[in-house]
Amino acid sequence: MINQKVNEKSQLHSSAHLFHLVSRSPWPFVCSNCLLGLTTSFTLYLHQYQGAFFLFIQAFILVILGAAFWWRDVIRESTAEGSHTDQVQEGLKEGMLLFIVSEIMFFFGFFWAFFNTLINPGLTSTFGTWPPIGIKALNPWDVPLLNTLILLTSGATVTWCHHALLRKSAGPALTSLLYTIILAIIFTGFQVFEYLNAPFTISDTVFGSTFFMATGFHGFHVFIGTLFLFVCFIRIILSHFTKTHHFGFEAAAWYWHFVDVVWLFLFVTVYWMGSLGSGIKPLDNELADTYLNTVSDDSFNFNSDTVKIASLDQLNSYIDILLSK
Repeated sequence: MINQKVNEKSQLHSSAHLFHLVSRSPWPFVCSNCLLGLTTSFTLYLHQYQGAFFLFIQAFILVILGAAFWWRDVIRESTAEGSHTDQVQEGLKEGMLLFIVSEIMFFFGFFWAFFNTLINPGLTSTFGTWPPIGIKALNPWDVPLLNTLILLTSGATVTWCHHALLRKSAGPALTSLLYTIILAIIFTGFQVFEYLNAPFTISDTVFGSTFFMATGFHGFHVFIGTLFLFVCFIRIILSHFTKTHHFGFEAAAWYWHFVDVVWLFLFVTVYWMGSLGSGIKPLDNELADTYLNTVSDDSFNFNSDTVKIASLDQLNSYIDILLSK
């Protein structure tokens, strides 16, 4: 019944013009201010301001609510009002593709930072080695490989769902999309487990910074994608999608495939290439002397343990202790 009304209103709307002139909405203004509060509170939290984390949680909830109300209006325009004609859907597709391109540029910055240090480790305080001395990289063939298989499988199930929608098979579409959501939740759970058991932190040299920034933002995109897919799951139950009118799901599927591809690059670079030569290495005297002369407080962070270094002999003694563990 809803789909019939959508088609009738789309034809009626298209007789006037092919485009959708959106009505006034408060949600862009609300969401932009909530995002400003989110980034500001997170920055204050990183600088250890009291109560900043509570403000961050509040801003995060407001961002989710603002986005939910905004998307509710877009869904209403698409289904109840029939405003999304073929021409409008083409514009939405182009907008989604441009958004994904901007996301690619976002992650490109993290990969640039990683390769810049990987290729030229002497540019930072890593003693010319990669991974830096004292950093034990994660085994890429353990949890990371399992998460890779999980994401690749979820990419297959979301494609299965798309083909089911094209065949007007609601049952298989719901089943396959449910599998995708479950796999996404499992992936996130393993990612949290990996973070809790990582032998280094975000403050452990440039390796820890690039690792947690790249994988952390990818995990955030997985969370957003999971919400996206869940909304599509509800919309399939409500019969919002037809064979020719299901851009909401297509956008979610494109976004999910983007998340899959980014993870493949993360696995090959940050996990596998980052683990090559992992472990504590003997120091070159020239590199160690250079480091001791450039660091003002003569301290170094070994696996979250900041130690005072007064001489090259003391530094090598500390490395011997680490090697014996």
